[in-house]
Amino acid sequence: MPPLKKLDRTMPTEIQNKPSIVRFLFLYLTIMGFFLILIGYEPIQKIFDLNGYYTKLIVTLSAWLLAPFRIVENVTNTTITIRNIQMQVLFGCNGLEAFLIYTVGIIAFPAQIIQKFWGIFIGFFILQIINVLRIASLGLVGAYAPEFFPTFHIYIAQGMMIAVALMLFMFWLNWATRS
Repeated sequence: MPPLKKLDRTMPTEIQNKPSIVRFLFLYLTIMGFFLILIGYEPIQKIFDLNGYYTKLIVTLSAWLLAPFRIVENVTNTTITIRNIQMQVLFGCNGLEAFLIYTVGIIAFPAQIIQKFWGIFIGFFILQIINVLRIASLGLVGAYAPEFFPTFHIYIAQGMMIAVALMLFMFWLNWATRS
């Protein structure tokens, strides 16, 4: 009769990793909630309106990028008036939401501080460059093909920033876990 095999009492890797996944999700949701309160809670906005300042900067940069096309008629706090349309840049459109999705993922992920710093620093500039180009392209579509503006805005431009933020996060994860 063959000898009995000793029972392996170690947990499979999938089960061992679940607490860290739960920890990541808990941290992600908690930190995201904190940032959303900082940005959206009215008493805090009265003291320091991060979303408002951020939006004004994005509107100014987007209008500057559109200036050579001579289609910008007026720029106010959150609005760019172009020949055929008026584009109001709000929280979901200013790139801050995509940056928060990306940044909170980095903060919640267990990695070295220096890796987090470089991920957030470089990611911020990449996301903002892409966002200003996105808003400028929306302005060009609005000026030269206004009939396509709603479709381009809703089906392409909105999801693009979230997709770019998630893709950038995946690149960062790949880099951070290799180091």
